[in-house]
Amino acid sequence: MIPRFPGWILLWLFAWTAGIHAQAEYRYSYVPKQVYTGQVFPLSVLAVGTDPSNSPTFRFDPKSPLQPLKGKPIRVANGRDAFYTFYFKAGKGQVKLPDLYIQEEGRTLRLPGNIIPVATLDAPPEERFCRVIASDFKIRTSQVSTFDDHNNLIYLNLEAHEANLEDMQIPGIVEGGVEKVSRRGSQTTAEYYFVIPANVGQIRFSYYNHIKRQFVPLTVSTSYRDKQVTTQEDLNPRDSSFTQFKKYTFGALSLFFLLMFIGSRDFFYLVLLTLTLITLFTLYSPLKTVCVREGTPLYILPIPGSTVGMRIDKASDLPTLHRYKHYYKVEYGHGITGWIKDEDLCKD
Repeated sequence: MIPRFPGWILLWLFAWTAGIHAQAEYRYSYVPKQVYTGQVFPLSVLAVGTDPSNSPTFRFDPKSPLQPLKGKPIRVANGRDAFYTFYFKAGKGQVKLPDLYIQEEGRTLRLPGNIIPVATLDAPPEERFCRVIASDFKIRTSQVSTFDDHNNLIYLNLEAHEANLEDMQIPGIVEGGVEKVSRRGSQTTAEYYFVIPANVGQIRFSYYNHIKRQFVPLTVSTSYRDKQVTTQEDLNPRDSSFTQFKKYTFGALSLFFLLMFIGSRDFFYLVLLTLTLITLFTLYSPLKTVCVREGTPLYILPIPGSTVGMRIDKASDLPTLHRYKHYYKVEYGHGITGWIKDEDLCKD
């Protein structure tokens, strides 16, 4: 005899079973109504009723020229719902978002693309707009190095959110560049280098905050006297007035210790004299040389994308002034200095 169950139990079992096998519903939860040229913007997908253990696969139409900056989305769970966020960068003209295909539990869903209007951000000259559009922007650290007798090299370590730091360019800066751009979700970090006259004490520029819809000013000290911490790497040690000062100082100390030794015959002064003479010899010793290949570009700055000042007309042994990462600073002719890459050294 087949046992009978109350109707409410059967309905409960049916609802419970259906809940287990229910499939998530996907839709866009955020699509910006307008963006600016160069702006990095989010696109969010909401999954309603998803299984927390489920891992859907997202794929944008590969035929589209517009693709997310990172293939894997940022996932934020809220109970049985989940948000998946991608980041895109707007070019010129309207943005045509590609179709999104979602694969989950043997099925494929399609979310059609959208068209987003793109506007050009016109900044007044007094704002000194650095071309960065972000929801937040800050300078982590800044360092000042001697570049030559008349200029300093400034290094900025930057952090921003939803930002196009790779496009950064401060107005009025002739030589500068961005490197080490890294993205993690909405956060972007980068390093920015630029050369500025040594008599300029600070520089002001702004970025555009697309949340506040306003230009936000930033000020950076570019003077040694205003810096609490400066880099220990002098990018032009031969031309540095501080190097000359050290030579004069140790020369005077050597003479002083010599006179004290002659007058007192105390070997302590002889030891001090020996140490100062060794230091003086190091300062005046000839520079090491490297062989540079013919046609090697001589860069103004030791950073990717730096301007080429000139090219080496023939293979030469050139004195090295300094090494910075994989660059050498060399002297090419009287008063002409520049940076070469280590890959441009002569091969044995």
